[in-house]
Amino acid sequence: MKKIRVLFPYVEAGFGHIMPMKSIDQTFREKYGDKVEVVSSKFFTETGEPHLKKYEQMISKQVRIYNRNPAIGWFLSGGSDMIGSHLSTFITMRLFSPIACKEGIRHMRELEPDVVFSTHWASNYYAERLEKKPLTVMYCPDATLNQLFRYHCDLSMISMPYGYQKGLRDKKLNVNNLKYVPFLIRNEAFGISRDKKELRRKLGLPEDKFTVVLAEGGYGIGKMAAICKKIVKLHIPVTVIPVCGKNEKLFNYFKTLHPTDEITFVPYMFTEKILELEAASDLFCGKSGNIIAESTFFGNPAIVTNCSTVIEWNIADHYINTVGSAMKQLDPEKTVEMIVKFAEDPALLEPYRKAAREYHAHFGSEKAADVLWEKITEVYPELRE
Repeated sequence: MKKIRVLFPYVEAGFGHIMPMKSIDQTFREKYGDKVEVVSSKFFTETGEPHLKKYEQMISKQVRIYNRNPAIGWFLSGGSDMIGSHLSTFITMRLFSPIACKEGIRHMRELEPDVVFSTHWASNYYAERLEKKPLTVMYCPDATLNQLFRYHCDLSMISMPYGYQKGLRDKKLNVNNLKYVPFLIRNEAFGISRDKKELRRKLGLPEDKFTVVLAEGGYGIGKMAAICKKIVKLHIPVTVIPVCGKNEKLFNYFKTLHPTDEITFVPYMFTEKILELEAASDLFCGKSGNIIAESTFFGNPAIVTNCSTVIEWNIADHYINTVGSAMKQLDPEKTVEMIVKFAEDPALLEPYRKAAREYHAHFGSEKAADVLWEKITEVYPELRE
């Protein structure tokens, strides 16, 4: 008998969609991979089809544009809320690139999935448009279900309580198909030591200095340059670690800075050590997004320095007002003043640390894998045998 084929399509539109996918893909494969066929797909690039590649590049470019010009991101995400899910989806999927849409549906058909689990709305749309429609499941990594994540699927998952409660109150959604699950943090996070001194020794960092990690998402676009330019001139014992992602120009700029003797300045490009760096730090500082989840997971406070869309503001609001582990400061000079204050008296961060520690149980992909399996067995009851 042919096994049920469960597809996990990866989409790069910022790394906030890829990281949750890796987490659920790995966990589901480990728990249920002997019962079904699990397929990981680099959906937009694996065939080499030029229109699909160009479409993924376009949605990645949009993220970078919003980071450089938040007013554009706020305008477009607000406009999407005004026109609703179906029109937003039509414009984004069909109007912007009709050929890519056609090729995306064709490729989804080629993959012959019985189940499609998406962390990005594009792959869900392609699956929904197939003549032989598979079971469609979407995980929204954001604080609320934005209009593109409200497009039809057979099961929606979300990890932030406000977004879940808002969804339950929405008469246009089938609340029976909306599930609350812990945030799909990278599974590797659970294996990282919580001993900061041990991690700092391993990373070659000073053991006893107040340590700040800065990041602006995978593309390194935001206010890091302005913050670091000011902080390297200070005469206080602080380790400053800016993580530039794919922004090589920013990384090269940081290499030209000359910090004072008291400042340890260690810039990184995109690095596999990011989880260890976050765990080793005392404070995260950067653009709103799901990297704040990792800082919170390790019990660290965060200063949010930029929100490029309504979506990112909602994520920031979750950690500021629901969790209580984060603060907002959009002015680089005042952000530096906050870092100085916390470096001089780290005890001021304890309420934020406490809030982060208390939220620790809200992370991990095992429950989401179980919810997915339960839904699959509803459709394919023979798998229970």
